[in-house]
Amino acid sequence: MNNSSEAVAVRLDDVRKTYQTGEVEVQAVRGVSIEIAAGEFVALMGSSGSGKSTLMNIVGCLDRPTSGRYFLDGEDVSSLSRDELADVRNRKLGFVFQNFNLLARTSALENVELPLLYSEVALTNVELREKAEQVLEAVGLQGRGDHTPSQLSGGQQQRVAIARALINDPEVLLADEPTGNLDSRTSVEVMEIFQRLNEKGITIIMVTHEHDIASYARRNIVMKDGLVRDDVVVQNRLKAAAELEKMTAGEALEAAV
Repeated sequence: MNNSSEAVAVRLDDVRKTYQTGEVEVQAVRGVSIEIAAGEFVALMGSSGSGKSTLMNIVGCLDRPTSGRYFLDGEDVSSLSRDELADVRNRKLGFVFQNFNLLARTSALENVELPLLYSEVALTNVELREKAEQVLEAVGLQGRGDHTPSQLSGGQQQRVAIARALINDPEVLLADEPTGNLDSRTSVEVMEIFQRLNEKGITIIMVTHEHDIASYARRNIVMKDGLVRDDVVVQNRLKAAAELEKMTAGEALEAAV
């Protein structure tokens, strides 16, 4: 696990989540205790029904545990009200989704600016625009700010979504199946962005069912039946930049043949 000297970004203490479906009680999460240090890159894995999505919703302050405690950046958020959870989400968390969740008729720049419109941080229109342009540049989309989602590829749309998640300078970036709608090459490009962000110190927690995608993370937490069944440091970690270089070399060789 983590050294005591490391700052802890996420700590779950015996977290449980039970749903009532009619007369049936469903135990989605059955006593999970984990720590994720600041600056870690964790893949949360498990088959459908394993509890990983429920756990991600709790970590993302989209839901509260039935019992147990959840500390985010040292703050106990287990029993906060809906409004208080919304405030925590806006201040400390960034979200990236499988389906991008971009506003279709809105430019990339405006999509990225959106979270700051609900922030307590008061920025002028010029400052807002400059910050949005900076995060778009950080994900390799400089000069594409005026494009709408329909004018961008799937990979570019996911980059816009990542930029939007970054604009509030979150403590933790949460990614839910971020490569689920992307082809292999574009998936590797997105993982390269995540690895670069992680190298800059951003904590990333990513839900995925793909073992090859999980291999880009530093640590894999595997869930089954609402419990953590495995929690391992990735020994043979893939580096996205090397994979992209290999792909490019292969394409060049194919073109030359």
